[in-house]
Amino acid sequence: MKQIASFEEWVETIKLKNELLLFVKTNNCSVCDGLYPQVEVLKVDYPIPFYQVNIAQVPEIAGQLSLFTAPVVLLFYGGKEYTRFARFVRIEELKQRLAEVIERGKQD
Repeated sequence: MKQIASFEEWVETIKLKNELLLFVKTNNCSVCDGLYPQVEVLKVDYPIPFYQVNIAQVPEIAGQLSLFTAPVVLLFYGGKEYTRFARFVRIEELKQRLAEVIERGKQD
């Protein structure tokens, strides 16, 4: 996953990408560390950009996206939030939402 290092980089990324997944983590988060590999492996089957941000390093993103916990997986389509999974992510449901976003992208 590509790392988002600043709020400005995030703003530019969301402007340029029609669809993307954002994995939000924080420091010393065992749930984040356990979930990350499960989400990262999905890149192989779902051809959309995957990004990661550590909200301890870029706290502005947490405020702008109303993030109150970690991990959070956000799926964006058309520059807007399509769906959000917080804390405990059901991988099968995430796969369904990824497939929906890819299908919508094909229809546009």
